[in-house]
Amino acid sequence: MILIDLSQVMISNILTQVGSHTDVIEPGMVRHMILNTLRSLKNKFGVDYGELIIACDDKKYWRRAVFPQYKANRKADREKSGIDWPVLFDTLNQIKQELKDNFPYRVIQVEGAEADDVIGVLCFEFGSELNNGESILILSGDKDFVQLQTFGNVTQYDFVRKKHIYVSDPDQFRERLILSGDRGDGIPNVLSPDTCFVEGQRQKPLRENKIVEILRGDKQSDEIMRNWHRNKMLIDLRHTPSDIRDRILKEYNKESGKGRERIFNYFIQHKMKLLTEHIGEF
Repeated sequence: MILIDLSQVMISNILTQVGSHTDVIEPGMVRHMILNTLRSLKNKFGVDYGELIIACDDKKYWRRAVFPQYKANRKADREKSGIDWPVLFDTLNQIKQELKDNFPYRVIQVEGAEADDVIGVLCFEFGSELNNGESILILSGDKDFVQLQTFGNVTQYDFVRKKHIYVSDPDQFRERLILSGDRGDGIPNVLSPDTCFVEGQRQKPLRENKIVEILRGDKQSDEIMRNWHRNKMLIDLRHTPSDIRDRILKEYNKESGKGRERIFNYFIQHKMKLLTEHIGEF
């Protein structure tokens, strides 16, 4: 099973190639790049890991409903980048639907969930601590997925940097993530308030001796414990709500058994001659 975080892997790949020039975000080019990337990944890993499963972000996140500051600065950061993000996202959404309609891959998007939830739920469903289950490969550079290496049959590969990601103690890595928070997602460390990033404040430094103190269970203030619970809910993938978990598994089963019969006409429709020559690799 190959789990692909579509938005993270694909946007990273696209921006690496197009830079910050809005005039090169052309749907035909983006479509070709995404499909060629999927072809390359399937060829590289398909023999060892099996089918491609594409995990997608929904437009709304359950994490933002429980923590309004979650990814609150993303919009401002994107406006500074010079990228025409509405055009890029519209193109990605269009291609995502095309993948769902025409290719044999399970494309999973459910209301309220992020790709992290989809990947986490499938790893908890099919992961095996004894490494006696189906081999699972996560294609993403996101460090949040390292916690899923508690399952012996789960590995992770950073497609952008072309290297495997491995830690010897994923449980401790997860706990350190919870303590440190995630600036990119707007989650402060456990010493800092909810509004730290949105108000432009600096976090209170979380030093190693404090991390060790918390990890060994020393008594902490009510504020630190409150913030620890905040971060655990947002970062620990075991906390995906049960209703979202059920919808993800339902969509996973619904997407099974898709055929390849539409690929050829799809390539003809979009004048993708070069990819048509490699149709057997999809």
